[in-house]
Amino acid sequence: MADNPSETRSNLLTVPWSDTVRFVRQLSHDLRNDLNAIELQSAYIGELTQDQELTGEIKRLREVVSRLNSTLQLLSRAVGEVAPNLVTYQASEFLADMRTQIERSFSKENHEITWDVQLQDGMLTIDPQLFQEVFVELFANAFQHNRGKGALVARARISEGRFLFSLHEPKAGFSSDTQNWGREPFRNIRQRHYGLGLNRVRAIIEAHGGELQAQYDPEAAALVSTMALPMSSRQSEHG
Repeated sequence: MADNPSETRSNLLTVPWSDTVRFVRQLSHDLRNDLNAIELQSAYIGELTQDQELTGEIKRLREVVSRLNSTLQLLSRAVGEVAPNLVTYQASEFLADMRTQIERSFSKENHEITWDVQLQDGMLTIDPQLFQEVFVELFANAFQHNRGKGALVARARISEGRFLFSLHEPKAGFSSDTQNWGREPFRNIRQRHYGLGLNRVRAIIEAHGGELQAQYDPEAAALVSTMALPMSSRQSEHG
């Protein structure tokens, strides 16, 4: 018999992911309605005053409201269903476009990335917009979370009918479990970050018939995240 029955009952509580998603999206919708009302009221008040100091404060208030609105939109998207708009894409062109996106998103850190690309001819059937999210999230995590000394190494290959992309992040030590990598939403939460990024990445990759894995290599002192996507036999529709 448990020493603390209430604690045992609490630990047994589970909530289906679909219910969690519905709650988050409904809460986001309700809060955004209230924020839109605040935005309209502040705009109206701004039209009523000629006081420059008050006008400046109202402008700052509207900026805060806009930022909160954007955060809620991103949160809803992070838990939303992945519905790819598929096109066929030359693997080398896909990687080149993703690299351009990374260079644009991380212009200050771009010199800290080493690219090792060895791609033969081959086609992918993917949603490029969704994979921009994937690449940006993977690199953002690599730059932000306990990074060790040395460059990030991004490698791309085609092997056994699959497109393989791996990101090697230098880390002097790593103690997290990688068995459920990308399957533990809300595990790591901090200001304006809610532990949904990797879960979203995994969902996008799996919606394309792919896999996401991670493993720490103690000899190289690196966390290696690997994305595998099936190659397509279709002709290119890109461009």
